[in-house]
Amino acid sequence: MESVMKNVDRVPLSKQCCTENKFKEIIGSSREMESVLAEVERVAPTDSTVLILGETGTGKELIAHAIHNISPRCGRPFIKLNCAAIPFDLLESELFGHEKGAFTGAIAQKMGRFEMADTGTLFLDEIGDIPLALQPKLLRVLQEQEFERLGSGRTHRINIRLVAATHRDLAEMVKRNEFRSDLYYRLNVFPVVLPPLRERRQDIPQLVSHFVGLFAWRVGKHINHIPKETLDAFTSYSWPGNVRELQNLIERAVILSNNGVLPNPLPISDKNGNTNPPSVSDNNPVTVTPSQGTFDGSTRALILRALQAAGWIIGGPGGAAAQLGLKRTTLIAKMKKLGISRPIRKHDIGRLSENHECGRWLLPTAQIELRTMRRPMSTQLPRCIE
Repeated sequence: MESVMKNVDRVPLSKQCCTENKFKEIIGSSREMESVLAEVERVAPTDSTVLILGETGTGKELIAHAIHNISPRCGRPFIKLNCAAIPFDLLESELFGHEKGAFTGAIAQKMGRFEMADTGTLFLDEIGDIPLALQPKLLRVLQEQEFERLGSGRTHRINIRLVAATHRDLAEMVKRNEFRSDLYYRLNVFPVVLPPLRERRQDIPQLVSHFVGLFAWRVGKHINHIPKETLDAFTSYSWPGNVRELQNLIERAVILSNNGVLPNPLPISDKNGNTNPPSVSDNNPVTVTPSQGTFDGSTRALILRALQAAGWIIGGPGGAAAQLGLKRTTLIAKMKKLGISRPIRKHDIGRLSENHECGRWLLPTAQIELRTMRRPMSTQLPRCIE
């Protein structure tokens, strides 16, 4: 035991902290996440380039941090840059730096991210957005570990470990000549693919608990109870925005909470799991839950909420199309594709012919078409949504 303690004492304190907290910000114990973390532990001790792939919001930056934290470079600089957030004219300077007077506005010498990351790790997020014209210079740095600042002929040698990330399909971009094949092969030394949240649903309760505690502390509230119905709604939702969407939704729910109970900001499906809206009255708003794992279900729910908020008016400044940021004709086309029309209300029943009855969900289609397309009422016939 004493010899073990002596060995620990020889490790720098910063590296001890890195090792102990290597995955502290990564929440989840699903088989999918355990597989990812096993790959991280395998590649981290090396200096190999890592390419993190996954949808937006899956936590690629957290994985990059974890790779750095359990690598021999822990305690050295961890420098990051989002390539999609920097204009093309400035990206080269951000990466490689520039000398005073190198271009208009260069009033002083500037150190680039590669130089800042020397002896440490450089994380380039959204690497797929790097312009083609800049890719050869990036390839040279990765291969030779040397570069020149803009406006300088002096070569700087560096020692960095590169971790890159993207939500794009780089292999397809190579086929379309939108990304250099040699750079792709240089980046794709050790790919790590992050699963979307819908493929690791068993991690959702842990994530919800973590974010509730975090945001409750930030806003000064106490959340003592998360109803089972709320947790079930979170677990069944498709989460197109992944963990980032869940995080933002939990923050909203914490702000809206009362009496220590976390509300459910998602629409609620009926007991049979149906996603179609029930029959409605003037005081009964339309609420639906997207079908599990379906994009059309999520889109349908979003359009229905916007229509309800706009009083089923599509066009105009306060219409549903304006709320959704769509053209009126585009919204109408989406509604037809998804089978969305205005639900019947009590005072509309007399307008419908008995020959057009088809259950709970009868539609006076003429009302919605009259507002949007301005066609004569006489030319429209009531329809039913199946």
